[in-house]
Amino acid sequence: MPRDPRQIQLEIDAARESLAATLDQLADRSSPQRLKAKGQAAVQHFLQTPAGMAAAGALGLLVTLVLVQKVRHRKD
Repeated sequence: MPRDPRQIQLEIDAARESLAATLDQLADRSSPQRLKAKGQAAVQHFLQTPAGMAAAGALGLLVTLVLVQKVRHRKD
Protein backbone atom coordinates (compact mmCIF):
# COMPACT_ATOMS: atom_id res chain seq x y z
CA MET A 1 0.00 0.00 0.00
CA PRO A 2 1.59 3.32 -1.07
CA ARG A 3 2.06 5.99 1.56
CA ASP A 4 0.39 9.36 1.36
CA PRO A 5 2.87 12.08 0.23
CA ARG A 6 1.44 14.50 2.79
CA GLN A 7 2.14 12.02 5.60
CA ILE A 8 5.67 11.51 4.32
CA GLN A 9 6.22 15.29 4.25
CA LEU A 10 4.90 15.60 7.82
CA GLU A 11 7.32 12.89 8.97
CA ILE A 12 10.21 14.65 7.22
CA ASP A 13 9.28 17.96 8.83
CA ALA A 14 9.05 16.35 12.28
CA ALA A 15 12.44 14.69 11.83
CA ARG A 16 13.95 18.00 10.68
CA GLU A 17 12.60 19.80 13.76
CA SER A 18 13.87 17.08 16.05
CA LEU A 19 17.32 17.22 14.45
CA ALA A 20 17.41 21.02 14.75
CA ALA A 21 16.54 20.81 18.45
CA THR A 22 19.25 18.20 19.01
CA LEU A 23 21.83 20.35 17.22
CA ASP A 24 20.83 23.36 19.33
CA GLN A 25 21.32 21.32 22.51
CA LEU A 26 24.73 20.11 21.36
CA ALA A 27 25.81 23.65 20.47
CA ASP A 28 24.71 24.88 23.90
CA ARG A 29 26.48 22.06 25.74
CA SER A 30 29.75 22.60 23.89
CA SER A 31 29.83 26.39 23.96
CA PRO A 32 33.16 27.74 25.23
CA GLN A 33 31.47 29.96 27.82
CA ARG A 34 29.50 27.06 29.26
CA LEU A 35 32.56 24.78 29.35
CA LYS A 36 34.59 27.53 31.04
CA ALA A 37 31.91 28.11 33.68
CA LYS A 38 31.58 24.36 34.29
CA GLY A 39 35.35 24.02 34.71
CA GLN A 40 35.53 26.96 37.09
CA ALA A 41 32.72 25.53 39.18
CA ALA A 42 34.47 22.15 39.35
CA VAL A 43 37.75 23.76 40.48
CA GLN A 44 35.99 25.88 43.10
CA HIS A 45 34.18 22.82 44.41
CA PHE A 46 37.46 20.85 44.59
CA LEU A 47 39.24 23.67 46.42
CA GLN A 48 36.54 23.60 49.11
CA THR A 49 37.23 19.95 49.91
CA PRO A 50 39.94 18.92 52.39
CA ALA A 51 42.02 17.42 49.57
CA GLY A 52 41.67 20.63 47.56
CA MET A 53 42.69 22.78 50.51
CA ALA A 54 45.73 20.57 51.09
CA ALA A 55 46.69 20.76 47.41
CA ALA A 56 46.36 24.56 47.40
CA GLY A 57 48.44 24.78 50.58
CA ALA A 58 51.13 22.52 49.11
CA LEU A 59 51.23 24.59 45.94
CA GLY A 60 51.53 27.78 47.97
CA LEU A 61 54.38 26.28 49.98
CA LEU A 62 56.16 25.15 46.82
CA VAL A 63 55.89 28.62 45.25
CA THR A 64 57.19 30.21 48.45
CA LEU A 65 60.19 27.85 48.56
CA VAL A 66 61.05 28.52 44.94
CA LEU A 67 60.88 32.28 45.46
CA VAL A 68 63.03 32.07 48.59
CA GLN A 69 65.63 30.04 46.67
CA LYS A 70 65.70 32.60 43.86
CA VAL A 71 66.13 35.48 46.31
CA ARG A 72 68.91 33.63 48.16
CA HIS A 73 70.77 32.92 44.92
CA ARG A 74 70.62 36.58 43.88
CA LYS A 75 72.49 37.62 47.01
CA ASP A 76 75.35 35.20 46.30
